[in-house]
Amino acid sequence: MSEAKTDLRVLRTRKLIMDSFINLSGQKEFRDITVKDITEEAMINRATFYYHFEDIHDLLEKALSEVLLINLSADQFDGRTLDEQSITDMFLAITEFQQSLSNRCHRGYEETIARIIREQLETVIFQLLANGQEEKDFKEQGLKILSNMLAWGLYGASDQWKKYHFDEKPEGYIQSVIPYLVKLVKE
Repeated sequence: MSEAKTDLRVLRTRKLIMDSFINLSGQKEFRDITVKDITEEAMINRATFYYHFEDIHDLLEKALSEVLLINLSADQFDGRTLDEQSITDMFLAITEFQQSLSNRCHRGYEETIARIIREQLETVIFQLLANGQEEKDFKEQGLKILSNMLAWGLYGASDQWKKYHFDEKPEGYIQSVIPYLVKLVKE
């Protein structure tokens, strides 16, 4: 099966299914979208859908994760440490992701979205923190806990921005707190 995943036809079909789902999510609530809707939109059969995804929840999770990964590209943070610019870049990535979702009906799966954002942030933050550590100072468990805390905090700030400050630029919204956050993390 690993060979099939690199087959361009398989990748195109998977993308077609995800694109069809995203298109439908702009027209219907998640709970109202069926596998039949997706297969008709993508012009595939049910077996093809189930070859790629376990069920519609698996599709939702993978589609959102892939879209967020594009916004929160690990390549963008490769070799960097946690500093003002990387915090700003992460915040911008997740607010752009949330803006793209705000154009679609996504009530009913906010918790899934929140979990995916936090998990992706935690991974990136852990790597940024680890890059800034000397080998002798590297305490993986402590960095994992700190990564988790910072991921929840950045997600919380983006959620507050989305709910109450959507008319303000995300850079301006987060800028006032970044120096304090960096100082706290460095100490």
